[in-house]
Amino acid sequence: MAAVRIIGLGNAFKGDDAVGLLAARRLRARVDDRVEVIEAEMAGVEIMELMKGARIAILIDAARSGQAPGTIHRFNASDSPVSSLVFPRSSHAIGALDALELARTLGTLPPVVIVFGIEAGDTGAGQPLSPQVAQALDEVVERILRESEALTCTNYI
Repeated sequence: MAAVRIIGLGNAFKGDDAVGLLAARRLRARVDDRVEVIEAEMAGVEIMELMKGARIAILIDAARSGQAPGTIHRFNASDSPVSSLVFPRSSHAIGALDALELARTLGTLPPVVIVFGIEAGDTGAGQPLSPQVAQALDEVVERILRESEALTCTNYI
Protein backbone atom coordinates (compact mmCIF):
# COMPACT_ATOMS: atom_id res chain seq x y z
CA MET A 1 0.00 0.00 0.00
CA ALA A 2 1.25 3.49 -0.86
CA ALA A 3 2.30 5.75 2.02
CA VAL A 4 0.55 8.79 0.58
CA ARG A 5 -2.78 8.91 -1.24
CA ILE A 6 -3.36 12.00 -3.39
CA ILE A 7 -6.95 12.64 -4.44
CA GLY A 8 -7.66 15.22 -7.14
CA LEU A 9 -11.27 16.42 -7.13
CA GLY A 10 -13.28 18.31 -9.71
CA ASN A 11 -15.34 18.38 -12.87
CA ALA A 12 -13.35 18.02 -16.09
CA PHE A 13 -15.94 19.93 -18.11
CA LYS A 14 -16.26 23.07 -15.97
CA GLY A 15 -13.19 25.22 -16.54
CA ASP A 16 -11.28 25.99 -13.34
CA ASP A 17 -13.27 23.34 -11.45
CA ALA A 18 -11.06 20.77 -13.21
CA VAL A 19 -7.93 21.95 -11.38
CA GLY A 20 -7.85 19.08 -8.85
CA LEU A 21 -8.13 16.47 -11.60
CA LEU A 22 -5.40 18.17 -13.62
CA ALA A 23 -3.14 18.27 -10.57
CA ALA A 24 -3.67 14.54 -10.05
CA ARG A 25 -2.75 13.79 -13.67
CA ARG A 26 0.46 15.80 -13.43
CA LEU A 27 1.39 14.31 -10.09
CA ARG A 28 0.79 10.73 -11.25
CA ALA A 29 3.53 11.15 -13.85
CA ARG A 30 6.04 12.37 -11.24
CA VAL A 31 5.59 10.22 -8.13
CA ASP A 32 7.04 6.87 -7.13
CA ASP A 33 5.32 3.79 -5.74
CA ARG A 34 5.09 5.31 -2.23
CA VAL A 35 2.37 7.60 -3.59
CA GLU A 36 -1.01 6.59 -5.03
CA VAL A 37 -2.84 9.17 -7.14
CA ILE A 38 -6.61 9.10 -7.70
CA GLU A 39 -8.79 11.28 -9.91
CA ALA A 40 -12.23 11.66 -8.34
CA GLU A 41 -14.58 13.48 -10.65
CA MET A 42 -17.55 15.02 -8.84
CA ALA A 43 -16.97 12.86 -5.76
CA GLY A 44 -18.96 13.47 -2.61
CA VAL A 45 -19.35 10.90 0.12
CA GLU A 46 -17.15 8.61 -2.03
CA ILE A 47 -14.17 10.61 -0.73
CA MET A 48 -14.51 8.70 2.53
CA GLU A 49 -14.03 5.41 0.71
CA LEU A 50 -11.12 6.82 -1.31
CA MET A 51 -9.33 7.83 1.91
CA LYS A 52 -10.05 4.51 3.63
CA GLY A 53 -6.89 2.78 4.80
CA ALA A 54 -4.63 5.73 3.96
CA ARG A 55 -2.14 6.98 6.53
CA ILE A 56 -1.69 10.25 4.66
CA ALA A 57 -4.27 11.82 2.33
CA ILE A 58 -3.72 14.94 0.26
CA LEU A 59 -6.80 16.38 -1.46
CA ILE A 60 -6.77 19.01 -4.21
CA ASP A 61 -9.89 20.89 -5.29
CA ALA A 62 -11.11 24.20 -6.66
CA ALA A 63 -11.85 26.75 -3.94
CA ARG A 64 -14.57 29.40 -3.98
CA SER A 65 -13.95 31.94 -1.22
CA GLY A 66 -14.20 35.04 -3.38
CA GLN A 67 -10.45 35.67 -3.38
CA ALA A 68 -8.55 36.26 -6.61
CA PRO A 69 -8.47 33.33 -9.06
CA GLY A 70 -5.29 31.35 -8.56
CA THR A 71 -5.03 32.05 -4.82
CA ILE A 72 -3.69 28.93 -3.12
CA HIS A 73 -5.13 27.69 0.16
CA ARG A 74 -3.59 24.93 2.28
CA PHE A 75 -5.27 23.37 5.30
CA ASN A 76 -4.22 20.66 7.71
CA ALA A 77 -7.53 18.87 8.18
CA SER A 78 -6.04 16.26 10.51
CA ASP A 79 -7.05 18.05 13.69
CA SER A 80 -9.58 20.69 12.73
CA PRO A 81 -12.26 21.34 10.10
CA VAL A 82 -11.42 23.05 6.82
CA SER A 83 -12.97 26.48 6.38
CA SER A 84 -16.38 26.39 4.74
CA LEU A 85 -15.64 29.96 3.63
CA VAL A 86 -13.09 28.55 1.18
CA PHE A 87 -15.01 25.42 0.20
CA PRO A 88 -18.69 26.38 0.52
CA ARG A 89 -21.09 23.57 1.29
CA SER A 90 -23.61 22.58 -1.32
CA SER A 91 -27.31 22.61 -0.55
CA HIS A 92 -28.01 19.66 -2.84
CA ALA A 93 -25.10 17.23 -2.46
CA ILE A 94 -22.46 16.02 -0.05
CA GLY A 95 -19.24 17.84 -0.85
CA ALA A 96 -15.62 17.28 0.08
CA LEU A 97 -15.93 19.14 3.39
CA ASP A 98 -18.98 17.16 4.39
CA ALA A 99 -17.18 13.91 3.58
CA LEU A 100 -14.13 14.97 5.62
CA GLU A 101 -16.23 15.91 8.63
CA LEU A 102 -18.31 12.74 8.40
CA ALA A 103 -15.10 10.69 8.32
CA ARG A 104 -13.86 12.64 11.36
CA THR A 105 -17.12 11.94 13.22
CA LEU A 106 -16.99 8.24 12.35
CA GLY A 107 -13.32 7.97 13.33
CA THR A 108 -12.20 6.96 9.83
CA LEU A 109 -10.24 10.10 8.91
CA PRO A 110 -6.62 9.24 8.07
CA PRO A 111 -4.03 10.39 10.65
CA VAL A 112 -2.75 13.07 8.26
CA VAL A 113 -5.08 14.95 5.90
CA ILE A 114 -3.87 17.95 3.92
CA VAL A 115 -6.26 19.90 1.67
CA PHE A 116 -5.07 22.21 -1.10
CA GLY A 117 -7.56 24.56 -2.71
CA ILE A 118 -6.91 26.70 -5.76
CA GLU A 119 -9.28 29.63 -6.04
CA ALA A 120 -11.40 29.16 -9.17
CA GLY A 121 -12.35 31.88 -11.59
CA ASP A 122 -14.44 30.68 -14.53
CA THR A 123 -16.25 27.39 -13.90
CA GLY A 124 -18.52 27.63 -16.91
CA ALA A 125 -19.22 24.50 -18.92
CA GLY A 126 -16.64 23.90 -21.63
CA GLN A 127 -14.31 26.69 -20.51
CA PRO A 128 -10.53 26.19 -20.46
CA LEU A 129 -8.44 26.61 -17.33
CA SER A 130 -7.88 30.32 -16.66
CA PRO A 131 -4.25 31.57 -16.83
CA GLN A 132 -4.14 32.42 -13.11
CA VAL A 133 -5.37 28.97 -12.12
CA ALA A 134 -2.96 27.28 -14.56
CA GLN A 135 -0.06 29.13 -12.93
CA ALA A 136 -1.26 28.19 -9.44
CA LEU A 137 -1.65 24.58 -10.59
CA ASP A 138 2.06 24.44 -11.42
CA GLU A 139 2.95 25.79 -7.97
CA VAL A 140 0.61 23.42 -6.13
CA VAL A 141 2.00 20.39 -7.97
CA GLU A 142 5.53 21.35 -6.87
CA ARG A 143 4.40 21.98 -3.29
CA ILE A 144 2.62 18.62 -3.11
CA LEU A 145 5.67 16.81 -4.48
CA ARG A 146 7.84 18.39 -1.77
CA GLU A 147 5.28 17.76 0.95
CA SER A 148 4.62 14.14 0.00
CA GLU A 149 8.37 13.50 -0.07
CA ALA A 150 8.76 15.02 3.39
CA LEU A 151 5.80 13.05 4.75
CA THR A 152 7.09 9.74 3.42
CA CYS A 153 10.41 10.41 5.19
CA THR A 154 8.72 10.82 8.60
CA ASN A 155 7.22 8.33 10.98
CA TYR A 156 3.73 8.70 9.45
CA ILE A 157 4.33 5.72 7.18
